[in-house]
Amino acid sequence: MYRYNLFSKIMSIMVIMLIPITFLYFYSNKTTTDVLRSELNTSNSNQLSFFQNQVETNMELLSSWPILLIHDPDILSLKDSAISADYLNLDGINLVKRIQTKLSIQESSSNWKSKLSLYSPAIHRVVTENDARPYEDAELVQKVKSGWHVERLEDQFEERFLFSWYSFTPYLSEFSPQQATTIMKVEFDSQNIEDMLDQFKSDGRRDPFYYKQGAGLIFNRSADKLLAGKLVERLEQEQLKGSENRTLQMDGQSYSVNIVYSDKMGWYLIDYMPLSDILQPIYKSNQLFYISMGALLLMSFVVAYILYVQVQVPVRQLVGGFQRLKQGDYSVRIGIKGKNEFSFLSGRFNTMVEQIQELIENVLMEKIHVREARLKQLQSQINPHFFYNCFSFITSMAKLGNQAAVVGMAHNLSRYYRYTTRQERDLVSLSEEVEFVTHYLEIQNMRMSRLQYTISIPSQMHRLEIPPLVLQPLVENAVLHGIEPLAAAGIVRITGSCSGRTMILTVEDDGQGMLPEQMAELEQKLVHAMDEEMGCGVWNVHQRMRLRYGEEAGLTFAPSPLGGLQARLQWQLPGSAADNREESVEGTS
Repeated sequence: MYRYNLFSKIMSIMVIMLIPITFLYFYSNKTTTDVLRSELNTSNSNQLSFFQNQVETNMELLSSWPILLIHDPDILSLKDSAISADYLNLDGINLVKRIQTKLSIQESSSNWKSKLSLYSPAIHRVVTENDARPYEDAELVQKVKSGWHVERLEDQFEERFLFSWYSFTPYLSEFSPQQATTIMKVEFDSQNIEDMLDQFKSDGRRDPFYYKQGAGLIFNRSADKLLAGKLVERLEQEQLKGSENRTLQMDGQSYSVNIVYSDKMGWYLIDYMPLSDILQPIYKSNQLFYISMGALLLMSFVVAYILYVQVQVPVRQLVGGFQRLKQGDYSVRIGIKGKNEFSFLSGRFNTMVEQIQELIENVLMEKIHVREARLKQLQSQINPHFFYNCFSFITSMAKLGNQAAVVGMAHNLSRYYRYTTRQERDLVSLSEEVEFVTHYLEIQNMRMSRLQYTISIPSQMHRLEIPPLVLQPLVENAVLHGIEPLAAAGIVRITGSCSGRTMILTVEDDGQGMLPEQMAELEQKLVHAMDEEMGCGVWNVHQRMRLRYGEEAGLTFAPSPLGGLQARLQWQLPGSAADNREESVEGTS
C-alpha cells in the first residue's frame, strides 16, 4: 500500500490551506487585542491620573486656607487681645463673630463640604463657623500631626473617613500648644471624594475606589464592595508597586485593573473593568470566525467523503487486488459497484486475474512436482554420507576386537537405519529427530569415551514437524571436525528455543572452532551451488530448510561459549502452525 494515497493528499492540502488562514487570524486577533488592551490601559491610566490631580488640587486648595487665614488681621488681633478665656466681652464677641463670618465665607468658596477651625491659645478657645468652645491642650497635642491626617468615622450604614490638616504659627519642629500663637485646622468628610467618584463613574463600566493599607477603602456609592474587597485581597497578596496596570483572574473572569498612587494623599486610586465587556466585539468576531471555519471544515469533510467513496475506495480496492495478486493470491476479485471508469477497470482486472489463474495453476502443478523431486534427491544424499562413516567405525572396532562396541554399534546402527530407511515422509516430529541423533551420539561415545553430550529442548517444541535428517549432520560435524581433532575437547550441547513463530536449534562444541573469516566463507558457500571442496551435509540441510520455510530460514555460524563452533538452525513457522503450537502449549501448561 502506498504511504500517501490520494485521499491523504487531498486532506493534507485542505489542512495546509486552513492552517495559514487560522494562524494569520489568530495572529491578527492577538495583535488587535494587545493593542486594544495597551491603548485602553493607557487611556484609563491617563483618566485616573487626571482624576487624581483633581482630587489633589482640591485638597491642596483646602490645605492652603489655614496659611491664608493665619495672616488675617482679625485673627492676628485675636492672639494679641486680652480677652478673658472664661467669658467674652462685647469687643471679643464682635471679633469672634467677624472671624466666624470669614471662616464661613472661606468654607463656601469650595465645592467640597469642609470645616475650618481656629485654635487660639490667647483665649484658649476653638472658633468654628457656629461655635467658640474651650479646648484642652492634651487633646490638641494628640490631634496635631504633619500632613493630612485620616480618621475613621463611626457610621452604622457606611464606612466614612475624616481628613484633617493643621497649620500653626510660629513654625516649630515639634508642636507645643504653649509656644504656638495661632493654630488653624481644615477638615473634610470622605463623602466629597465619594461624590467625585460618582461623577467619574459616568460610562457605566468604571468602578473606581480609593484604598490605603491599614486605613480602609473609599467607594463610590454604587460600587460592588464585595468584589472590590476580593480585588484588594489579591493586590495585597501580590504587593502593590505604585502606579501600574494588571490583569487579574477572579471568580472565573478576567479584570483589567489600573492603579494610580498619590504621593500627596498616600492613597491608591484603583479602577477595574471586566475584560469581557471591553473585548466583547472581538469575542463576537471570534465566534463568527469559528462558525465560518466550522462550516468550511464541514464542507471540506463532505467533499472529502465524496472523493473517498467515489475515488479512494475503488483505487484502494484496485491497489489491494494488485497487492494480493503480487503475493500469489489469484483468487482475488474486486466487487463492481455503479457504472463509471472504476467499475470498468475493476471488470477488466477480474478478467485478467481469471486468465492468469488458469495459466498459473497449470505451471504451479509442474513446479510442485519438480520441487518434490528435488527434495527427495537432497534427502537421499544424507544416507550414503553417514553410512560410510558408520562402517568405517565398525571396521576399526572389529580390528581392535572390541565386540561390545561392535554389538552396541550394530544395535544403534539398526535403530538408526530403521529411521532413515522409513523416510517416505516429507516431515517428521522433532522428538523423532532428537531420538535419532541420540543413537548417533551413543555410537560416537562408544568410539570416543571422552565424548559427553547434553540435549535441552523445550517440551512444546517436540511436536514440531521438520524435514528429516537436518539435525544429525550438524552433530556429526561437531564430533568429527570439532572434537575429534582436539584431544582436550569432548562436549556437545544441543539446545532449542522458540520466540513467537521463530524456532531455533543450536549445536555447539568445545572443539577447535573456526576463524571469523572461515565462518563467513562457509556461510557464503551455503547459498551457492555445492562445489567439490564442500561436504554435502550442512549445505544439504541449509538448502532443504530454505526450500521448506523460505529464504529467511537456514544455517548461521558463530563462536560457541564452550570454546568451539556454534551452528544455529533457524526457521519461522507458518501462521496456522504457530497457532496450533500455542494451543498445544496452553493445553499442557
